[in-house]
Amino acid sequence: MKYPIDSMFGLAIMAGSLASPAFAVINIAYVPIGNAGNANDSTGYGAVAYNYQIAKNETTVGQYVEFLNAKAKSDPYALYNANMASQASIAGISRSGSAGSYSYSVIGSSANKPIAYVSWFDAARCCNWVQNGQGNGSTETGAYSLNGAMSGIITRDVGATVWIPTENEWYKAAYYDPTKGGTGGYWLYPTQSDTLGGNTIGVADSANYYDGDYVGVPGTMALTDVGAYGTNSESFYGTNDQGGNVWEWNDGAPGARGRRGGSWGYGDTFMTSSNRVALSSPTGEFEILGFRVASVPEPSAMVLAILSGVAALIRRKR
Repeated sequence: MKYPIDSMFGLAIMAGSLASPAFAVINIAYVPIGNAGNANDSTGYGAVAYNYQIAKNETTVGQYVEFLNAKAKSDPYALYNANMASQASIAGISRSGSAGSYSYSVIGSSANKPIAYVSWFDAARCCNWVQNGQGNGSTETGAYSLNGAMSGIITRDVGATVWIPTENEWYKAAYYDPTKGGTGGYWLYPTQSDTLGGNTIGVADSANYYDGDYVGVPGTMALTDVGAYGTNSESFYGTNDQGGNVWEWNDGAPGARGRRGGSWGYGDTFMTSSNRVALSSPTGEFEILGFRVASVPEPSAMVLAILSGVAALIRRKR
C-alpha cells in the first residue's frame, strides 16, 4: 500500500503560502524533493546535489487563465493560443474583447485540467510572473532574462526562485525513491512501480495515456483533472501526473529544450524513465504539451531534509 505524504509536507507548503504576497492570484502546492546528492539512474539522469521543491501538479487551465488576465490584456508575447478555445476538451480557455482589453475565461468541463498549447517561452514568462509576485509582476525578468525574446535558448538566472525544472530535477521527482532496494533507486514509471496498472482512474499505478482508447472512451480526446488518479499513482515524493496527461517542458541539454512524461495521446512506453524526447525549438505549442514549475525549498533545506528522512521511513510500496 502507498501512503500519502501531503500531511508531512504541510508545514513547507503552508510556509510557502504565508510567504506569498497578498495580491497573489494563484496558489501552487509544492512537494519538497530531498535526498540531495543522489546518484544518476543507469540512463544518466536524476542526480541532483541540492534540495528543491516541485509543483505537485501540472499547471492548470484555471491558473493559466489568471496569468493571462493579469499579463495578456494586449498579449504582445502571444501567451494565448486560439486552439485553447477551438479544442476546449484539451485546454479550455476563451478570449474576448480587443487588444488592450482582452479578457480570458475557462470553458469546457474543468479549470483543473492541465494547460496545453504553451511554448517553453510561455512557461518561462509564467515563472517570471510568479517569482515577481504575480499581479503586475514582470514576465520579462526574474527567473529568466527574456526582455522580449520569443526564440532562442535562454538559461535560468542565478538567484531564480521559480523556474521550469531541469531535466535532472524533473527526472528525480518522477522516478527516484530513496527507499527502493534499501539503498535507493529508480522506478520505471513515475507511480512508484515498474509495471503499469492501466489508464483507469482509481486503479493503482495508473495514468492518462493512450491504449487504443482515450482514458477508456473511444474517439474522445480526454485530459483528466490533475491528481485524478490519486495517491496510489503518485511518485515517491508525492507528485501527480508525471506520467501521462500532458508532456511537460524541462530545461534540457544546452541547445535544446526537452519534454518528459508522455501524454494522453501517446502509449505507455513514453512515460517510462528510459524514454527521452528532446525538442530543438522552445517555441512549439501542442495539444499534448504543458508544464509544471520548480522552486527553492521552503521553509528551509534543513526542514526538508528532516521531512524527507521521515518519508523514507514510512513510505513503502505495497
